[in-house]
Amino acid sequence: MSSPQATGADAQATGADAQATGADARATGAEASVRDPAVPATGRPRVLLAPVTITPTKPLTPSHLKGLFWTDVALRASRPLAEVTHRSSHTAFDACEQTLGFWEYLDRTVGDVDYSGLSGDVIGELYMRFRAAGERAPFHACLPYLEAIERHGWVHPASARLLELWAGQYHRLGLHDPGLTAHQPPRIGLAEMIDRLRRLGMCLDLRADGGPVFLDATRDGIPLRQIIAADGRPNYLACALRDLLPLAPEHDEVVLLHDRDLEPDYLLLHRVLAGLGPRVHRITLGRVPIDGRVTSARHGGWQQHGAEALLDEFGDRHDPAALRLGLRLYFIAVLGPGDHDSFRPELLDRYLAKARRLLDAAPDAGWSAVRDGLDAHRGAGAAHVDPYRLTAGLLNRRRAAPARELLTEVYT
Repeated sequence: MSSPQATGADAQATGADAQATGADARATGAEASVRDPAVPATGRPRVLLAPVTITPTKPLTPSHLKGLFWTDVALRASRPLAEVTHRSSHTAFDACEQTLGFWEYLDRTVGDVDYSGLSGDVIGELYMRFRAAGERAPFHACLPYLEAIERHGWVHPASARLLELWAGQYHRLGLHDPGLTAHQPPRIGLAEMIDRLRRLGMCLDLRADGGPVFLDATRDGIPLRQIIAADGRPNYLACALRDLLPLAPEHDEVVLLHDRDLEPDYLLLHRVLAGLGPRVHRITLGRVPIDGRVTSARHGGWQQHGAEALLDEFGDRHDPAALRLGLRLYFIAVLGPGDHDSFRPELLDRYLAKARRLLDAAPDAGWSAVRDGLDAHRGAGAAHVDPYRLTAGLLNRRRAAPARELLTEVYT
């Protein structure tokens, strides 16, 4: 069954509340909050790594892969030094318009079809068609989908197919799977999220007058940001707040990794979470240009360069360890945090070969020496390891060859 309409009888009652390059490592865009480091005097610091969650509506593009590799290295390099929780729940963000609207569009225009054999590219082209149409279904038409997510963990078959494909690609790429196919709902609903913002003095709620809900950080000189429309429709920032508000106080440090287009929203999220106690860092990444152009996945251009295409092109020509290391060298150290260099498959191929040479030359250094080396790549006052500083260092010819244990535990 491709539609949750049968589950939506009481959806109206529940409403929205159911719901190798140059720059210094400081160019990563990581910003620490002004608070003193909230690292415990004894024991290991608790780090929440919360990258922007990719909604399951299109294939994994080069820009997506860049964020995924940065996140993966930050996670695996920081775990020897801290207790790290990787939070990336598609369930939390399925409630946003981008996903709900796509599901409603598919059922209305495509109908009850079998998505189980479709490629990611085919589903991505349907998503492009949805965005090009410029339609916005009334929120009441999306409520049955929201009800199905909240009550049953339901996922539309098109997105379920994408998540299935992603899980296989994650495995081949050596990426940590944070629960792609798991139901991981936020701990609180939208009503509780609004109440918590109100207690922080950061909410302007105009629902009593038929208006929207705003995140209010005007005391910090930041304009109001609508998070819930007058009809009850939550946006992406509302979903992020609902997911992270209950988690942030349980950690000493929160690391937010996001693309540059989302910087205004993530600056707001930074302010809110820092007010709950943890030290907050942001890592801001530019997207990967294709043929000199930086575009959103909604506009295409990724068809020959996505995860599936890269694995088809390079997966059989390079062994798994070299593939995983080489991809991280390219997407982290070579492309860097910016968006100046276009994706170049021939250059990626060179770094895949470079990865094999590094692996062949890697000496045994012992895990304690590797751990001490990781500690040196933490940012100022940070508990997490900076993935750019660490990875760019692998290509520094003035340094000793990277240890086998480092490459094995963090990169392959």
